[in-house]
Amino acid sequence: QVQLVESGGGLVQAGGSLRLSCAASGRTWSTYAMGWFRQAPGKEREFVAAISWSGGSTDYADSVKGRFTISRDNAKNTVYLQLNSLKPEDTAVYYCAADKDSRWGTSLEYEYDYWGQGTQVTVSS
Repeated sequence: QVQLVESGGGLVQAGGSLRLSCAASGRTWSTYAMGWFRQAPGKEREFVAAISWSGGSTDYADSVKGRFTISRDNAKNTVYLQLNSLKPEDTAVYYCAADKDSRWGTSLEYEYDYWGQGTQVTVSS
């Protein structure tokens, strides 16, 4: 079993930055691929970024490519999402997720087995 707890969300002006953290517990967590998703009000949850178990492979949604960076520190049991050049349309609840059956990461929501409770990111114009 893996527990995930996100933090780092908040209110920021357009053009600003935030760093989200996802603290994980569980003996085998470091072997799992990890992902970040987000859900804006009235919209479905969407893929943001994914990272392989080693951190050597990453994937991003087109909407965040070049602005967001996913990383992980397995020694600290933490996955990060650096959000730069934020836009009002980035406003959403951000969730981290763990895929216990894959080491490489995927954009497919149904592949993920464990989810955090989410952290709110609000970008003002």
